[in-house]
Amino acid sequence: MDVGFIGLGIMGAPMAGHLIAGGHRLHLKSRRQVPEQLVAAGGIACKSAAEVAARSDVVILMVPDTPDVELVLFGADGVAEGLRRGATVVDMSSISPIATRDFAARIAAKGGAYVDAPVSGGEVGAKNAALSIMVGGSAAAVARVRPLLELMGKTVTHVGDTGAGQVAKVANQIIVALTIGAVAEGLLFASKAGADPAKVREAITGGLATSRILELHGERMITRRFDPGFRIALHQKDLNLALEGARTLGLSLPGTALAQQLFSACVAHGAGDADHSALVRALEIMGNHQVAG
Repeated sequence: MDVGFIGLGIMGAPMAGHLIAGGHRLHLKSRRQVPEQLVAAGGIACKSAAEVAARSDVVILMVPDTPDVELVLFGADGVAEGLRRGATVVDMSSISPIATRDFAARIAAKGGAYVDAPVSGGEVGAKNAALSIMVGGSAAAVARVRPLLELMGKTVTHVGDTGAGQVAKVANQIIVALTIGAVAEGLLFASKAGADPAKVREAITGGLATSRILELHGERMITRRFDPGFRIALHQKDLNLALEGARTLGLSLPGTALAQQLFSACVAHGAGDADHSALVRALEIMGNHQVAG
């Protein structure tokens, strides 16, 4: 299949690589230069999103935020200008569900189909083709692109109609943020009380408190490895979507609001580009104690 892939950052580059390895012809565009390793593997660098769309049966987007998706789709030399009739746009970014439904309607007016398929699993999941992919769209459109999604993810779940994938991703980001906060508080308490946080983490991973976040991000908090798999600034963006949606729905999400404030404290101390596990830094500042040296 001729597949377009726009957005080749920390997540997008390895995802595109899996599609090339799966035998598809990839037409590539990135804000920066297309990675040399993808071109060496057979990927074709394009000059614009419109050129990508003109060459592709399916166009995949993996960009940071709602305005970025709109610009790539409908800006000058955007996907909509080159979109083949009957082609499918797959947005794997994490953006507003409301905007997603609007974008889908505009693509449909151009004769295309639209699938929203945000992911969870971070850089590790992208590199290992082990992402969890939450999908929204018509059954026919999802069936068409499922073989591509299965090359990039371990779990592909069709949640519902257009926008449902983005709703699931927002819910995911709420749970991830609150769990990071819980792990951070637990390890901070253990360390301040005089126990070895590494041993405490080892002890509780065998019980009910175990989770991938305790396993992966708990280790990051102890070893102080905050190079980004998923940046705090991007998680803040996702929690903004959650809080804006909650206001629209008349919901109270107090835990989400607290997590957002902790992320804001990290940003204020220069950690906006750190991994979201660095949320622990905000608690460490308030407690005047570091989990591990």
